[in-house]
Amino acid sequence: MPIEEMLRFNSQKVEKALEDFLPRQDCRQADLIEAMRYSLLGGGKRIRPALALEFCKVCGGREEDVMPFACAVEMVHSYSLIHDDLPCMDDDDMRRGKPSTHKRFGEALALLAGDALLSLAFETLLKSPAEPARVLLAAKELAAASGYLGMVGGQVIDLDSEDKQIDYETLKAMHAAKTGAMILAAARMGCYACGAKEESLAACTAYAKNIGMAFQVTDDILDVVSDAVTLGKSTGKDSRDKKSTYVTLYGLEEAKRMAGAFTKEAVDALAPFGQRADSLRELAFYLADRKN
Repeated sequence: MPIEEMLRFNSQKVEKALEDFLPRQDCRQADLIEAMRYSLLGGGKRIRPALALEFCKVCGGREEDVMPFACAVEMVHSYSLIHDDLPCMDDDDMRRGKPSTHKRFGEALALLAGDALLSLAFETLLKSPAEPARVLLAAKELAAASGYLGMVGGQVIDLDSEDKQIDYETLKAMHAAKTGAMILAAARMGCYACGAKEESLAACTAYAKNIGMAFQVTDDILDVVSDAVTLGKSTGKDSRDKKSTYVTLYGLEEAKRMAGAFTKEAVDALAPFGQRADSLRELAFYLADRKN
């Protein structure tokens, strides 16, 4: 199946599941739920859910076991985007080609919508019919990836690095936490859903760590070479905020080479899966070559 078709197919299934997991709006919290829906169902490639679904599939698992995990990851991702766009963080007015949640609903409701999505993520994850021990592993993985040593911790490094020249190790640690942790968690949760063997989990981990790095390097490149219409969000912010990126540290051409190297490492890591992982190989190349 071509990669665009696979992503579209998975996205449609995830979108339907997200609708089912979202609360009804016939209650006093209707405005809050509308803001949650606005962010969660606002488009996007659904890369993280796709990773969970695909790794579960290549490891021989059942979709019904992993779907709550996939949706939970997307809820956490959506919450992080809402908070990331707030004036106290990156102060972005546009996300996925439309007004950011705080521009549409106000800062207070946007903040609460993000909080509510984070809580709903774990409520959703715990609805998986997978074996309880596997659900517990997935919950632990998601909590760690979204917490003080994961996504939130990466954002702290990011804020602390504004107006500073940071070295490669700091930059790599920042993005491994801020961007890479949730990508890694999504992939590993796909393995947990079916009780994958250690060899499969190790290969999954190596793959996900490398596509996470390639994803961020490509993000840095797109911030320089793309435009707001194509990207669906503001461009040139890294330069305006005086942030160190792979492009500012190494230049555009070397950043492109690095994205390619991380992608190759990711693809090589899939060897234990054989042809079963062809869709994941295509996904790695797709993410490195994407335009938005």
